[in-house]
Amino acid sequence: MGLPQAGLWLRRLWVLFQVALQVAVGKVFLILFPSRVKQHIVAMNRKNPHFSYDNWAPTLYSVQYFWFVLKVRWQRLEDRTEPGGLAPNCPVIRLSGQRCSIWDFMKGNRPLVLNFGSCTPSFLFKFDQFKRLIEDFCSIADFLIIYIEEAHASDGWAFKNNVNIRNHRNLQDRLQAACLLLDRSPQCPVVVDTMKNQSSRLYAALPERLYVLQAGRILYKGKPGPWNYHPEEVRAVLEKLHS
Repeated sequence: MGLPQAGLWLRRLWVLFQVALQVAVGKVFLILFPSRVKQHIVAMNRKNPHFSYDNWAPTLYSVQYFWFVLKVRWQRLEDRTEPGGLAPNCPVIRLSGQRCSIWDFMKGNRPLVLNFGSCTPSFLFKFDQFKRLIEDFCSIADFLIIYIEEAHASDGWAFKNNVNIRNHRNLQDRLQAACLLLDRSPQCPVVVDTMKNQSSRLYAALPERLYVLQAGRILYKGKPGPWNYHPEEVRAVLEKLHS
């Protein structure tokens, strides 16, 4: 095993320790100070009515929570993006089954807004905000929704108000799940990540994330969701370009 790969596994072990410690401490706090934990959760969720305490709290610090947080943290170790850097040209798949790549959706010097996500309550809650971006800036920018692995699958770390989508076992499962987004009339192309989760890994997109690309480079890199997923930040970027 080469040194870079060995270094990745050492970082993964360190992240494993951090997440295990977080879950252990969280469980203790949940038992000893339930009201304080409730106040903290309610404060985090105040801007999204779909994240109620009763939906979220029963799953907190569960085994499913542990594995999901660990997967997200491990994935972020593979992040290959930085503002000003070259955007990874990952393969994606149209809902028709045709394979293509992210760069295929770039048109000259026009910005390309990437919206990574799945059918999570937080992603769907802000879907209309993203649609308004398309309506307001379609004359100067292009938009692409990349459906990635389901962050809160019904057989994983699920909430009570989840859509009923199991972990994708094959590409057809993923394509079928992505079609649910079409019911919301996204007004832009929808593609899915490969079953190797290439774009999700290299863009560190799980559970949701926004990017703006231009001429093959990363103009804007949003912070990961759900708490730091803000379509209004993309609006500010596009307004600056348009001014």
